[in-house]
Amino acid sequence: MERSLVMTIIGPDKPGLVDSLAATIRLHNGNWLESRMCHLGGQFAGLLRVQIPASQEPALLEALTHLHNTGLQVMAQSDISSSVLTKPDTLATLELVGQDRPGIVSEISRTLAGHGVNVEELQSECVSAPMSAEPLFQARAKLKIPAACNTGTLRRDLEKIASDLMVDITFAAGGTA
Repeated sequence: MERSLVMTIIGPDKPGLVDSLAATIRLHNGNWLESRMCHLGGQFAGLLRVQIPASQEPALLEALTHLHNTGLQVMAQSDISSSVLTKPDTLATLELVGQDRPGIVSEISRTLAGHGVNVEELQSECVSAPMSAEPLFQARAKLKIPAACNTGTLRRDLEKIASDLMVDITFAAGGTA
């Protein structure tokens, strides 16, 4: 029987961290399925999903704790996702650009959560505006909108926040999940 594990990884960034992690997983007959990893503020940060024989799970979890010696902190959780859906969810993208200020992510995420929308991925950064060099906040999110959510109402709520925060928002609902 196979098990799926989802891991979060963080530690000071240095060469060989991914290799240490990959070697530990391979040593326990694990299969690296998908990941998102990056250098962020001098730290290595990552999300990883692996498949492993159930009999190897305890040994792998123990081995992951020993990676702390390399500076990595690893937390692992068995994947317990449900595959039962009454109606398919809608996938959407949300892009936001505006003058940076505290509270932008908080306002947007509160509205999304209020509509039952799940943020599947979020990428954000602050850059210098082309003409003024003022700090400009940019974000792009992949969203999963439940079938019960009224996308028209969600769109209106996001547009109101965009107006209040003086940011530009692009919202595009697409296919099903």
